[in-house]
Amino acid sequence: MNNNQDRYTRMFLSGPILAPLVQFALPLMLSLLLQALYGGVDLAVVGQFSSTASISAVATGSQVMQSVTVLITGLTMGVTVLLGKAVGANDSTAAGQVVAGQIRLFVIVAAVLTAIMLLFAPQAARLMNVPEEAMAETVRYVRICSAGIVFITAYNGISGVFRALGNSRSPFLFVLIACLMNVALDLLFVGVFDMNASGAALATVIAQATSVLFSLGYIRRHPLPFALENPWRVGGKAIGGILRVGSPIALQDFLTSLSFLIITSIVNGLGLIASAAVGIAEKLYVFLSIVPMAFMSALSTFVAQNMGAGNKSRAGRSLFLAQGISFCFGMVMFVLTFCFGGFLASFFGNDPAVIAATAEYLHGTAWEYLMIPLTFCFLGYFNGREHTAFVMLQGLLSAFLVRIPLSSYLSQLPNTSMFMISLAIPFSGLVNLALCIAYYFFLRKRDRRKRDAL
Repeated sequence: MNNNQDRYTRMFLSGPILAPLVQFALPLMLSLLLQALYGGVDLAVVGQFSSTASISAVATGSQVMQSVTVLITGLTMGVTVLLGKAVGANDSTAAGQVVAGQIRLFVIVAAVLTAIMLLFAPQAARLMNVPEEAMAETVRYVRICSAGIVFITAYNGISGVFRALGNSRSPFLFVLIACLMNVALDLLFVGVFDMNASGAALATVIAQATSVLFSLGYIRRHPLPFALENPWRVGGKAIGGILRVGSPIALQDFLTSLSFLIITSIVNGLGLIASAAVGIAEKLYVFLSIVPMAFMSALSTFVAQNMGAGNKSRAGRSLFLAQGISFCFGMVMFVLTFCFGGFLASFFGNDPAVIAATAEYLHGTAWEYLMIPLTFCFLGYFNGREHTAFVMLQGLLSAFLVRIPLSSYLSQLPNTSMFMISLAIPFSGLVNLALCIAYYFFLRKRDRRKRDAL
């Protein structure tokens, strides 16, 4: 391994836990912040220069694309966990095979997803119950963004490899370049050329392509610390492992995202104002959940490397340290959304009715910010231990047995409101947390039995 990689590994596997965990998580937080800005700027610029129909198109279209993206990021987590485990075990041969398998798998995934989204964008918009005024723009937005799926796949794949190596700074640099490019092109295409939602989509694709080209150049100058053979010759050996670990996460993330799409579809039926309001609330969620999301990703790598090195107790201690920090931030996010929802919404639009509807919706969803700091850290810990089947199961149970049925029921009540519908979110979050706590104690009891049996 090179000197930087050796330093990352030593920090993860020995010595204090909090310092290397936070040092690893901070660039992840910045990367997530930039990714949130990446999507948020689209909505903010469109909100300032275009109509409410364009806001609805970007809000709904970006959620459709997010459902595609989470399939890729879920599979990437399989790469991160397996590669992190190989790094922790100092097995460079296995590490090279994992990356070769990722390349081979992701080429196929990108081609299939691109074809599906280009062909079925109108059907996706109709399933989302998009208001008629925003239908054409939504379809154009989805199709333009779908042309960039190959860049989404490449970016996530490359960033996942660096995170597995304990290097979260390089992915931050990649997304910084994309974000700066996206902001400049959004202002040009939407603010100057008046291209509305289509301009925002085109800016996104160009920015993604620029980021991928830069990251490939970076790898040429800073080679990976293991040999990478022809993926079409050796990659097949690792694909099964990537699918075994990553598929449950990908399916869980996709179906959870799909559940939010269903909820958006339910709310879209209430009209253009409600549609735009929920879209803004979802964009705000991406910003406000950055800290627990970063620690979830950090724990996946940290735990995987320590499990590979046989440091199970060290992996467990990292969970509680991450939860403590995340929960402190969660309390701040709760106050912001509960008390200042209208102010937050004003960054994404200037329609008073949309701002008021968003504030009302956030008044109910604010409670989830007290739960996701704990839940996300649990999920990162379970991912790192390769218990991704449970991660999938808990997500599906809370989404399809709680969130969707409750949202549908509350939306049909007489004189229902945005606040009433929003209550489905914290209720499903409570189910998530309860399931994670129960499974954590189940694992502790099982580990204790195994120890006693030795």
